Amino acid sequence: MSFPFDPKRGLIIVATEVWGPTGSAVLRFALDTGATSTIVNVGLLVAIGYDPALAPNRIQITTGSGIEFVPRVIVSRIVALGQTRTNSAVLGHTLPPSATVDGLLGLDFFRRQKLTLDFRQGRVMLD
Repeated sequence: MSFPFDPKRGLIIVATEVWGPTGSAVLRFALDTGATSTIVNVGLLVAIGYDPALAPNRIQITTGSGIEFVPRVIVSRIVALGQTRTNSAVLGHTLPPSATVDGLLGLDFFRRQKLTLDFRQGRVMLD
């Protein structure tokens, strides 16, 4: 399956739907091959019924501002680029106010798949 993106813009934005205990939300995620894990803004996890403060696991991540410990939350379903993952771990993190995205789609989402970024055509493919 192939999806368009604007190769002239800074980020590749992917519409991503995340399901929780009280509903789902379609969010704007940046495709980020530099992130090992998928990250969702904490406030949005709360909005779909998760309580990151009660997450039993905290994971150390390195950000531009230093090292932080963030909650690891198992979401019931996440859909992006025509692919569905169930019972997937995501990290909850408060993104800076200047962020124009709701999260990052990290390498964990792409494992065991073929990811193609075609900047000439402005297409992203995941098989």
